[in-house]
Amino acid sequence: MAHQSLWIGYLEIPVVTRAYTTACVITTLAVQMEMVTPYDLYFNPYKVIHQHQWWRLLTNFLFFGTLSFNFVFNIIFTYKYCRTLEESSFRNKTSDFVMMFLFGAVLTLIIAYFANLIFLGHAFTLMLVYVWSRRNPLVRMNFFGILNFQAPLLPLVILGFSLLLGNSVQIDLIGISVGHAYYFLEDVFPNQPGGFRIIRTPHILKQIFDGVDEDPAYVPLPEDRPGGFNWGEVRRDDNNDQVQAQQEN
Repeated sequence: MAHQSLWIGYLEIPVVTRAYTTACVITTLAVQMEMVTPYDLYFNPYKVIHQHQWWRLLTNFLFFGTLSFNFVFNIIFTYKYCRTLEESSFRNKTSDFVMMFLFGAVLTLIIAYFANLIFLGHAFTLMLVYVWSRRNPLVRMNFFGILNFQAPLLPLVILGFSLLLGNSVQIDLIGISVGHAYYFLEDVFPNQPGGFRIIRTPHILKQIFDGVDEDPAYVPLPEDRPGGFNWGEVRRDDNNDQVQAQQEN
C-alpha cells in the first residue's frame, strides 16, 4: 500500500516538473553508479557541432554533481519552484511552461558558450527561482530560520549563500540574468505603451501539451448542468408572467 501511495503522489506531480526532476535524479544516480561519467554529460560545443553529440545540449542541465549537499539543495529548489510555477502561473498552460524552459535553456547555452561553462543545472534552477520570485512579490520568505525577507530578494539571498560557501557566483549571476530576461520580455515589456509579446509559444507545442480549448459559445444541455436547471436564472416566460400579474393588480 505504501508504494502505491508513493506512486500516486508521484503521478500527481505536474508533467513538466515530474519529467525534469526525474531526469535530474536518474542522471545523478547513473553517475553515482558509474554507468556514465560527467565527461559524457558536460556541455562541449566542439563535440556537439563536430561529433554530433547532441545529447550534451540537454544532459548538462541534468547533472548537479554527485550525491552531496549541493545536489540535495539544488534538487529541492528545482522541484519546489518548478512545481509551484507550473501549478500557479502556468496552470493549464503547460505549453507556455515548456516554452519558458526552451527560452531559458537556449539563452543559458549561448552565454555558456562564451563563458566556457560546462554544467548549467544550477543556473537553470536560479532562472526558475527568479521568475517565481518576481511573480510572487508579496510572499514572505524565511531562509533556514535565520533571515526573513520578501520573495523578490530570494535569488540574491541564494547568491549570498553561494558566496558564504566560497563558491563562484558566475553561474548564479547567469541564472538570475536569464530569469530577468524572461520576466522582462514576458511580464514587463508587453504591458508597456506600444509593447507586445516577444516570446510566443508555437502552435505545435500547444497541440502537444495543452488540452482542447473549450468553445466560449458552447452552452451545455440542461441535463449536463448541475441539477438540470439554470440556477439563479429567471426564465423569460416566468418574468413576463410576473410583469402581467403586477399590471393586473
